[in-house]
Amino acid sequence: MTPSPPNIAGAGCLDWLASNEFSAGVRQPASRHVLIGVLNGEGIGPEVVQASLEVLQATATVHGFTLGLEYGGEIGRLAEKRGQPPLPADVVAFASRIFSRGGALLNGPGGGRYVYDLRAQFDLFCKLNPIVVPAEFAGAGRMRDGHTAEVDLLIVREGASGLYQGQAVSTHDPKGERRRDHTFGYSETEVRRVVTVAARLAQQRRNKLTVVYKEAGVPGISELWRDCAQDIAAAHAVGCEFLDIDYAGYRLLQQPRDFDVIVAPNLFGDILSDLGGVLLGSRALTFGGSFSAAGHAVYQTNHGAAYDLAGTDRANPLGQIYSAALMLRESFGLIDAAEAIHAAVRAVWRAGWRTADLPEGNHPIVGTRQLGQLVAEAVRAPAAA
Repeated sequence: MTPSPPNIAGAGCLDWLASNEFSAGVRQPASRHVLIGVLNGEGIGPEVVQASLEVLQATATVHGFTLGLEYGGEIGRLAEKRGQPPLPADVVAFASRIFSRGGALLNGPGGGRYVYDLRAQFDLFCKLNPIVVPAEFAGAGRMRDGHTAEVDLLIVREGASGLYQGQAVSTHDPKGERRRDHTFGYSETEVRRVVTVAARLAQQRRNKLTVVYKEAGVPGISELWRDCAQDIAAAHAVGCEFLDIDYAGYRLLQQPRDFDVIVAPNLFGDILSDLGGVLLGSRALTFGGSFSAAGHAVYQTNHGAAYDLAGTDRANPLGQIYSAALMLRESFGLIDAAEAIHAAVRAVWRAGWRTADLPEGNHPIVGTRQLGQLVAEAVRAPAAA
């Protein structure tokens, strides 16, 4: 049995966010015009983003919507080389314009503090990372045959507070040695809003919520997460369990089908999302979307810029392609179009094409550009049949 495309909430267009108490008027789709702000990023970013845009263009033609593509400037380490911060003011202004007009950002990887500053700037407090393993990919992964069959889980990461948004202070102790302090925290509102989203998603999926913390290691913050989650889970009639991060990581790999929706602080969610790449077979298949209460959304891969692969045409673009499909589903309500992209990826894999990170038997290896073309052709194929 092949799992469906990432089952965020079923309806798409951020219905799961619009229905929670922290939403601030999430938009609904008004037309068949899709406005996308494109940030190519750095390293392999331009290559994988271009592959995803080729797939989007094919999908738009087949499914009868138009694409409006607008391009922003340099981010991350590229911006720093120009003497700018990793999130430059011109990119903030660009993103603001896209969001104000009902669009979403399709973002290539950016280094340095870029993603963390972007989340803080636009209060992108909720990041969703689906982990769904298609049957076609079972042989390409490193897990035992059948171990990842029917895995379909969703990691909900808090993104605008916590450790990654803490305050760093540099001092010297009385002996003159360098000292670095990093302080961070969570308010009840910050915890409740992301757990509320996770509970509503669990309610619309399989009704099971897992909360990840470190009870004895970080007792105060863990107590706050536990108290909020118990209250919210009861209010939504959702089953709820609590796991320490180390055991959660073990169980995610050992018993992945046990999970439905996992909600975690930003660091713990980051770790679990990367471990999800092991279940998928490659970090190149990981992706997600970051959301504000107003429905502003940024879609990107979970992996980095892979500078060593830049310009080699060897990067696997599927994570970026999947992020584009998630954008169509969640920001624009184009569910059929999103599902068509996932079906096309599965068709390409069934036809025997592979990428360098997922070699399998004697199957031919293709590069970034050709894989994007193959997926685009597979999107068009049903219309031509």
